[in-house]
Amino acid sequence: MITDTIKDVQHRMDSALQALHREFKTLRTGRANAAMLDGISVDYYGTPTPIAQVASIKVPESSLLVAEPWDKSMLGAVEKAIRNSDLGLNPSNDGKIIRIPIPQLTEERRKELVKRAHHIAEEARTAIRQVRRDGNDHLKKMMKNHEISEDDEKRGIDEIQKITDKHIDEVGNVLKHKEQDIMAV
Repeated sequence: MITDTIKDVQHRMDSALQALHREFKTLRTGRANAAMLDGISVDYYGTPTPIAQVASIKVPESSLLVAEPWDKSMLGAVEKAIRNSDLGLNPSNDGKIIRIPIPQLTEERRKELVKRAHHIAEEARTAIRQVRRDGNDHLKKMMKNHEISEDDEKRGIDEIQKITDKHIDEVGNVLKHKEQDIMAV
C-alpha cells in the first residue's frame, strides 16, 4: 500500500524533472540548438502546428539553424512564425530553405534568460512540493481509514520527504548548469 504511494510520488516527481529539462532546452543560449524552436507553432492552413511537424530543423554549425519546410508553400509561414517568436531571431529564406543565424547574446539578454530559468525552476520546485503534499495527504487518509498504522504513515512521510529533497536538489543542479550555459561567453 505505502510502496504504491511512494512509487507514484517518485514517478510524478521524475516527470516534473523531465518537464524542467524540456523547458530548459527551449531557452536560448549562445549556441544553435534545434530544440530552441520547439515552442514555435506555425499556421498550417489555419491550424497552429509545431514547427517540427512542418519542417526539418538542422544545425549545420554552432551559430546557424536551417529549417526546410516539407511543403515549399509554407516557407513564408515558417519564417514569419520564427520571426514573431520571442527568441529574437531574424530568419531569411532563399526560396528553398530558411537560414536562422543565432546572434551572440547581449549581457542584458543573458540576464533576462537567467531570470526566466529561475522562474521555470521555481515552477518545477512547486510541482514537486505539490506531489509531496498529495502523497502525504494520501498516507494520512489511509491511516484515517485504518489501512495503515501510524508508524507506517510516519515512515511513508519520511520516505516521501527524502525523495522530495533529492528532486529539489536536482532542480538546483540543473538550474546551476543552465545558468552557467547561458552566461558562458
